[in-house]
Amino acid sequence: MPDRRLMTDTRKTTTAWAEGLAPALEVPALTVLGHPEAHRVGELATLSELVSGEAVALSRLAPLFGQPGASTTEPLAEVHLSRRPLLLEPGTGGQVLVRRAGSPTLLEIDGEPLAEERSLRQEDLERGVVLELGQRVVLLLHRHPATPPDLPAFGLVGASAALLRLRREIALAAGSSSPVLLRGESGTGKELVARALHAASPRSAQPYVTVNMAAVPPSLAASELFGAAKGAYTGAAQAKEGFFQRAHGGTLFLDEIGETPADVQPLLLRALESGEIQPVGSAETRRVSVRVIAATDADLEARLADGRFRAPLFHRLAGFEIRVPALRQRRSDLGRLLYAFLDEELGAGDLTWLQAGWVARLARFDWPGNVRQLRFVAQRLAAAHRAGALRESVSALLSSLTAPQGQPLAATPPAHRRPEYRKKEEVGEEELLAVLRAHHFELKPAAAALGISRTVLYELIEKSSLVRKAGELDPPEIAAALARCGGDLEAAALDLAVSPQGLKRRMKSLGMR
Repeated sequence: MPDRRLMTDTRKTTTAWAEGLAPALEVPALTVLGHPEAHRVGELATLSELVSGEAVALSRLAPLFGQPGASTTEPLAEVHLSRRPLLLEPGTGGQVLVRRAGSPTLLEIDGEPLAEERSLRQEDLERGVVLELGQRVVLLLHRHPATPPDLPAFGLVGASAALLRLRREIALAAGSSSPVLLRGESGTGKELVARALHAASPRSAQPYVTVNMAAVPPSLAASELFGAAKGAYTGAAQAKEGFFQRAHGGTLFLDEIGETPADVQPLLLRALESGEIQPVGSAETRRVSVRVIAATDADLEARLADGRFRAPLFHRLAGFEIRVPALRQRRSDLGRLLYAFLDEELGAGDLTWLQAGWVARLARFDWPGNVRQLRFVAQRLAAAHRAGALRESVSALLSSLTAPQGQPLAATPPAHRRPEYRKKEEVGEEELLAVLRAHHFELKPAAAALGISRTVLYELIEKSSLVRKAGELDPPEIAAALARCGGDLEAAALDLAVSPQGLKRRMKSLGMR
């Protein structure tokens, strides 16, 4: 049962913040991405001194870091860092100069050792600069609000400037009943944002119903959304309740809205504008009170241009549009997310085995699969840790997150641009297997990481002698893998080098529980 008092307090806090607070001035800041003491990850030090023309010392003793919103602060206090500081100094045009200044502390900046000094441009700070100190601590130098706003977390992990902006937009939209369109790349967490909007709304105690439009057969879309009368079609032995009826009084989340069939779009527009639905095969309309939240990673403007998506529906949905940031746009949240995912997999415990160099390499990656891809990587790390095969597994994992030229993969191209794919001959079998493992055998993010289409990925998997097919597994082999992994099906799938979905299907076909 939801705590109504808590929900009321959250809505009051949200409304007050949204009405009374403007976005804050951003200044250079340091966020802890990796530290031998896991509870230090996510701590922040804002460097307002750089804006006022003063240098900032970076050492074991300074600056002071604290969790966002906390009143206590402390230095990094890592004994492998020297007390003699490196210096961060203000430069022209928003630049920051990093100087060794006689400090013996080893420092790598975006993977390159610092000799004496290096100038960082303002655009470098916008992207986020990875600093690895003494092979023990990983920091991100980036831009952050000088006085971060105090507002609910909405269940979102992180405190980056991009995430604060997202929380502000959630606060602004939560109290309304108008439709919301969530836009963002695949894997950014649009469904999590939809749930946050529902939980912070006056409808929070009412139903929350979710449907993926890409998973609904076009011929059944109308009946699935609006219901059907008895006898409306072959097999309709009784009246069918649609998603709108199930969500009455609450929120309906329509994921992948761009896949809505063209003949259903006018019916959906009518439901949004009038609050009325007409079940398939019925002459009567029914009134429903439903707040619709839609999401897409598709280029709806292109679909408008070629007639696949109707302009009136688009404009009705996009009256309140929220952009969910990509992970590379909120790089300072990577440490918190990584450690949170590892805690989910392993339970809150010792994470000192997670080397600073690994975290630094992960922080420099551009994450085309976004938070979903990072979760898969954390699951792979946890599975390797449980199996006692960290060094070999992490080496393959990190290699899979790097293009053949040895450079981090570029950001995912905008949706309106056709991606430039690699030739399938350029993808070796070992790289193929490593990337599939890193992405938990999820084909869409694996194809993106490899820089190939899913069609080519299917071909490579079919021809590969290294990639197992779930249909080839026999019962003793499956049982042995499950035993090794303590009954964890996803870990067993990784152990067997197949997808969890493929393993489930194979077990079902063999009659295995």
